[in-house]
Amino acid sequence: MVEIISKRDGPRREDAAFRRLLSENRATITRLADQFSGGAYSAGKAAKPKPEPRGLIFHDMSAAAAAQEPLARVRVSLNGRVIIVDENTSRQLHHLGQITTRGGNETFVLATSENGFFAPLEEQIAVLIADLDNRVLSGDCSEDWLVAEISHRLELE
Repeated sequence: MVEIISKRDGPRREDAAFRRLLSENRATITRLADQFSGGAYSAGKAAKPKPEPRGLIFHDMSAAAAAQEPLARVRVSLNGRVIIVDENTSRQLHHLGQITTRGGNETFVLATSENGFFAPLEEQIAVLIADLDNRVLSGDCSEDWLVAEISHRLELE
């Protein structure tokens, strides 16, 4: 529908004539619009089916989550963060450190205040993996090896 707004009250004589012309030629206008758009004009105006709930997954955020034992796993994120996550909820439990590039080599840097991290790693975890700080990851020592080594030391296997 075309709405024409003017400064005067009521429709102008030209506006009424234009609306009449549009309504009298609606079939021709629709046919031309479908021809130009390959039928998309009428398809867009057709009634769309309502979505069916079958096959969809609904998550009720108001319901309390069932308390489960956390299933902790060590992961390396895409941006190089080495973290421990709960596999059940995908929530981060601990930030262990960062894999950074130093001198052209990938190096694991432990999350401590000495290394410039604002939230240092808990002391009992840091003691178990302290010797991995500034470990260069190359050759046999890859990201996969680092994840396996940390998992073994923290008994997350």
